[in-house]
Amino acid sequence: MGMNGPEPGTLSPLVLAYVGDACFELYIRSRIVAENAKLSPQKLHRLTVGYVSASSQSDIIHGIWDILEEAEKAVVKKGRNAKSGTTPKNADVVQYRYATGFETLVGYLFLKGDTNRLSYILDKSYDFFVSDK
Repeated sequence: MGMNGPEPGTLSPLVLAYVGDACFELYIRSRIVAENAKLSPQKLHRLTVGYVSASSQSDIIHGIWDILEEAEKAVVKKGRNAKSGTTPKNADVVQYRYATGFETLVGYLFLKGDTNRLSYILDKSYDFFVSDK
């Protein structure tokens, strides 16, 4: 994982969130398929949407907050405070901003190439979401 390119800390939080959104969705799809391989693509999609929605990501970032390092919390806050100009469709503005913060962190860790920490955060996120249901 990770890419050769600009240092993640030099990128806009919204660019990091853009990458983080894709990373998180791929992670969730992989976990869903691993645990539900016999389901139809439509059912797999429905399960995935529950995890990757802004409201779910907002809940996740609150649920894992205490395991984040201070530098990671700062990345989340930058993402949360970034002005996206996008209107949330299925979440309120506060949830949407926290979800953006979560995606920013995921994108940051991915582009930084910190696969161990990224895997840990994604696993804890999944575990939190599953235990919160």
